[in-house]
Amino acid sequence: MISTAPSTFRNIVLGSALYDLLLTAPFATPWSFALAHGQLSAVNQALGGTALPGFEAFHVLFACLLGSVVLVWSTLRLRDPQTLYGRYDAAARFLFSTWMAWTLVQTGAPILWLFVVPEFIWGLVQSLPVRRPAA
Repeated sequence: MISTAPSTFRNIVLGSALYDLLLTAPFATPWSFALAHGQLSAVNQALGGTALPGFEAFHVLFACLLGSVVLVWSTLRLRDPQTLYGRYDAAARFLFSTWMAWTLVQTGAPILWLFVVPEFIWGLVQSLPVRRPAA
C-alpha cells in the first residue's frame, strides 16, 4: 500500500488549502459571487452546456455562507496543515463530490466535471496512509 511521509502529507494538506482558498474566494461576497457566476456560466456554455440559472438573494446567501466557511477552513489548514485536518478535509471532499456528482446527473452541466474530479482526487490523496516518523 502507498504511504506518504509526514512532510509530504503536510504539503498535500497545504496544497488542498491553497486550492480551496483560490477557488472559493469568489464565493465569499455577493459582489464577487456575481462576477464568478457570470464566468462559470460562460465556461459551462463554452463546454457545450447551457447558461447557469440565475440566482436570487437566498441562493446567493447560501453560496456566500459556503464560501465564507471554506475560506476560514482553508486559512486554518494553511496556518496548521496537520494530518487530522487533512483527514477531515478528505471526508468533506467526498461529501462535496457526492453532491456534485448528484447535480451532474440531474443537470448534465459539463462545468461540474471541472470541480468534481479535483475534489475527489484531493479527497483520495488526503486519505492516504501516513508513515510514522522514525524514532
